[in-house]
Amino acid sequence: MAQYKVALVAYDADEVPQWVVDQINGVDIELAICQSANEDEALQCARGADLVWIFGGSKVISDRALRALEACRVILRSGSGTDNIPVGTATQLGIIVANTPEAAAVAVAEHAFGLLLAVVRQIPLQDRAIRGGTWDRNRGQPTGPLEGQTLGLVGFGHIARLLARMATGFDLRTIACDPYIEETVFTKHGVEPASFDQVLSESDFLSIHTPLVESTHHLIGERALKLMKTTAILINTSRGGVIDELALARALASGQIAAAGLDVMEQQPPDPANPLLQLDNVVLTPHIAAFSDRFWHDYWTHSIRTIIECARTGRPLWTVNPEVTPRLGS
Repeated sequence: MAQYKVALVAYDADEVPQWVVDQINGVDIELAICQSANEDEALQCARGADLVWIFGGSKVISDRALRALEACRVILRSGSGTDNIPVGTATQLGIIVANTPEAAAVAVAEHAFGLLLAVVRQIPLQDRAIRGGTWDRNRGQPTGPLEGQTLGLVGFGHIARLLARMATGFDLRTIACDPYIEETVFTKHGVEPASFDQVLSESDFLSIHTPLVESTHHLIGERALKLMKTTAILINTSRGGVIDELALARALASGQIAAAGLDVMEQQPPDPANPLLQLDNVVLTPHIAAFSDRFWHDYWTHSIRTIIECARTGRPLWTVNPEVTPRLGS
């Protein structure tokens, strides 16, 4: 049997740790590594590879590149979001798209809750006031407590389920919607299944956990925002493109909803003229929800596990396009 070949064509790191290379080579997998600046460099590195690996958000694998990778059976995107991979084309070609959703799920869920608390208690606003020379306990109106209020989740994958578990400690009622999840999964996690519109209209706090695909682009737009409570707080740690930012800015400025906490934006870094940057009822962080002391180790470790599983069984631990009919190997 031919040796399983893996090509790491781009990585969001300064270097690939030697222990990562040793673990992969140690199970008789041939590993090629290159930091591709464009799709042509990625193709040169990945030709003949059974598994093409992207560690992070690089966009060097295009439709054209996928069609040229005749030996490729799996695309692995380390991390959870796969909006930098042409998943539809991969599915048509019989290429499995894998990711590592567990690698940073705890950190992202904690960050989502951190944003919620920062917004509810107006922590950044009060901090800026004090640093600017204003000590005023009557400034602003922190809301809460969280107890007894409703947390709504749009999407119910790994991160949302962890967030739901955290919410129990604050005595929150949690509801969620996800068209790809069976009702029994929600109830198993102590969450009430609901329609999208119900989640929007009943939530005091709305947290977004859906991937960015064609059907979710600007999912939270003018219509959705009008369904939300005027006291509602919107949290997004998924992808910026899920929210129509101009519609959100108008909703926040007019009092249509109360506030937002955003770790992601459509353009990163944002245009300085983006109206969201001018609003005091918005808390922003620079796409750091996944970061933690364990970030690099966990991302590499989960990636290695996935690669070994693909080499052993032909199937990854987590499949983004489970409906795919896998192409046969050579």
